[in-house]
Amino acid sequence: MTSDVRKLPTGFGRLWTAQTVSSLGDGVSHAALPLIALTLTRDPMALAVVTAAGTLPWLLFGVLGGALVDRWDRRRTMWVTDAARAVLLAIPAAAAALDLLSIPLLAAVAFLLGLGGLFFDTAATACLPDLLGRDPALLERANSRLRGTQTAASGFAGPPAGSALLALGRAVPLLADAVSFAVSALLVRSLPAAPRPLPQARESLLRQARAGASYVFRDQLLLGLALRPAVGNIAFLAVETVLALFARDRLGIGTFGFGLLLTAEATGGLLGAGIASFLGRRLGTGTALTCTAAAEGLAVLGLAAAPNPYVAGLALAVCGAGMGATMVLGPSLRQAIVPAQLMGRVASTSRMLAMCAAPFGAFLGGWLATTYDVRTPLYTAAGLLLTMTAVTSTMTSDRRVEAALRAAAPADESDLTRNP
Repeated sequence: MTSDVRKLPTGFGRLWTAQTVSSLGDGVSHAALPLIALTLTRDPMALAVVTAAGTLPWLLFGVLGGALVDRWDRRRTMWVTDAARAVLLAIPAAAAALDLLSIPLLAAVAFLLGLGGLFFDTAATACLPDLLGRDPALLERANSRLRGTQTAASGFAGPPAGSALLALGRAVPLLADAVSFAVSALLVRSLPAAPRPLPQARESLLRQARAGASYVFRDQLLLGLALRPAVGNIAFLAVETVLALFARDRLGIGTFGFGLLLTAEATGGLLGAGIASFLGRRLGTGTALTCTAAAEGLAVLGLAAAPNPYVAGLALAVCGAGMGATMVLGPSLRQAIVPAQLMGRVASTSRMLAMCAAPFGAFLGGWLATTYDVRTPLYTAAGLLLTMTAVTSTMTSDRRVEAALRAAAPADESDLTRNP
């Protein structure tokens, strides 16, 4: 296919660099904020408040945020959001320098950073298909690069950098993240202007948000794409909640070994993101999505039954690879088939479902481990993932994918015939 050899436009390079720099800053702050909070209190609930505050915007404003992004200029939304986040981080940095930091301040900053992330991530997801002309092959290549560098920056480089910078002072990692947002804002500001979404009827924001959510739930393919991360988050949070305990009690792994387990999963994620496009071309996008979902379920099953740390590390690497590939193929397909004027709402609805599901997974994992055994959450998670794979396999079949891709261009130009 000719589109497979087409070069990505120059504008994508700037967007890629902006998101890489921003992801590095995110990795720094994600490691530093809990450690900064730990210098203020040892109360687990207070620490949990700081951590949870960053996810609340998705739960409270996810769909409404998507509706706003569909109304606004996406490039402007991105650079203004990152500029605002850079200014925001100056507040706790100054408070740290003046020894005025507090848990409520950190929680408020985490909440506002999360709110900014909602707008930036949704706008970036909606902007990419405009930048790449909605070409499915280019979208897969672009998302593969974005996902790979995001994993490397926020998962590998950022956290140790955040810990190291914290040793220089509590304000230092916050200032580093502020600089990353400022650089991202400048890069995004220099992007070429993208075509704006078609003007929408004068409707209330709530009505438009509801229309976007309805669009997802009435489309079998989009619903299948949304259910996988939602159910996946229940399963993966159930695993994550008990993974450290499982590693210590059942595998005999200490702190350093546990870090290596997480590194194995992140390494698998990089590999999965890198081969996602190949899998999509070789197997068909629908089949590839089913295979990667099945690989995740089988890998978690292998982790639950792992007799030693080496098997556990291999299982987590396979799971990470499946997740990495899925997180390239799924969003790329969604970006190729959803009309531009609905992209923000569809993306935010899908993300909100995944975010809402996560707390259930954490509760489920803790309850199962307390009531039964530390392996029980892992076996349950594997069962959930494999069941989800079977249920959604027909929803995201190659036949549905090809039909949606064929219909995408005329559907994008029409007056939303599928929209209720």
